[in-house]
Amino acid sequence: MALLGPFSDLTSPQRHTFFASLAGWSLDAFDFFIFVLCLSAISDDFHVKIHDVAFGISLTLAMRPLGALFFGWLAEKYGRRPILMLNVVSYSVFELASAFAPNLTTLLVLRALFGFAMGGEWGVGAALALETLPAKGRGFFSGLLQEGYVIGFLAASVVSRFAFEYVGWRGMFIIGALPALLVFYIRRNVPESPAWLAGQHAKRASIGELWTVVRAHLPLLFYMILLMACFNAFSHGSQDLYKPFLLKQHGFTPQISDTLVIVMNVGALLGGICFGAFSERIGRKRAIALAALLALPMIPLWAFSATPAMLAVGGFLMQFMVQGAWGIVPAHINELAPTAVRAILPGFAYQFGNFIMSLLSPIQAGIAERNGNDFATMLAWTIGIVALVLATVTMLGPEAKNVDMGAKKV
Repeated sequence: MALLGPFSDLTSPQRHTFFASLAGWSLDAFDFFIFVLCLSAISDDFHVKIHDVAFGISLTLAMRPLGALFFGWLAEKYGRRPILMLNVVSYSVFELASAFAPNLTTLLVLRALFGFAMGGEWGVGAALALETLPAKGRGFFSGLLQEGYVIGFLAASVVSRFAFEYVGWRGMFIIGALPALLVFYIRRNVPESPAWLAGQHAKRASIGELWTVVRAHLPLLFYMILLMACFNAFSHGSQDLYKPFLLKQHGFTPQISDTLVIVMNVGALLGGICFGAFSERIGRKRAIALAALLALPMIPLWAFSATPAMLAVGGFLMQFMVQGAWGIVPAHINELAPTAVRAILPGFAYQFGNFIMSLLSPIQAGIAERNGNDFATMLAWTIGIVALVLATVTMLGPEAKNVDMGAKKV
């Protein structure tokens, strides 16, 4: 009951807005991780290496900054609510189309288009939620909102565990089209951002005027991009090749591998919520750095354990720390962003950080495959380096905890 306490202070429209934003990000991640969990199956079906299929992850991540710019600009001009609906429909359509790809080239093109649609959702949804919610409890809501990413991964893992053997990878993508139904909920229950309605966004939403605002905050933008590059290396570097690691290096069955991924994501979900709430006490930067540094002692158990039970413990603890740091991100970078570009600046920084790290998964896969499928060593070195860099970059940057974001009772 104490965990649900922050919701008691919200009005009904605020609750609907938060859950719609959470669902949009969760279902977005659900569609993304369906592809990640099907890497091995797709490579077998098209008779190519995992490295070749993993390039689809790179294309998705590379296109997300363009989507963030396009949909973020639309959200500044036309409002957060209608553009969030457009995002959800767009990524659902491309997810469905992926199910019918006749060859790898077509599938990669569709994953790039999916990335463009996916790119706008996080920035628009986070702006809508955090501009609507009160400052009190923002760390908790940030942690829970960001863990929509983990909820999506967890949902994809559960579907893969129980449905993949019956529907195959193409059926998984068909299931991934269901998020489009969320639009009906948003249209009926979610109001527009009060900060957007109260501001003069429509009067300053031309590309030229938006660029003027962004240009005035270029040092902040560059810092946010660097920070998000570190964050994306932290998450994608520890997650995207974890199932191939279990399948190829340990020889586990898909069922055991999916079960371990599910356990891993339970840890991630709890970590994001706990550290998000903890950031209310010790600050955003300290909480992020603490979570990143606590990932270091988890590496041996996470990467080098030999049994499913010990790997489950290691995966749980590692992702508790990885997503613990991530759970603070929505509040932290939206608090840093100026109101006039809150739908575009954080989302673009987030997705451009993704772009910078877009080749990480195929590089990791290539290194592991060249060394006899030694994914463990590759994963350990990746997270060891990234955790240290992330903690350092975070502590060198600014903080604006609990800044007024224009939220009010609606």
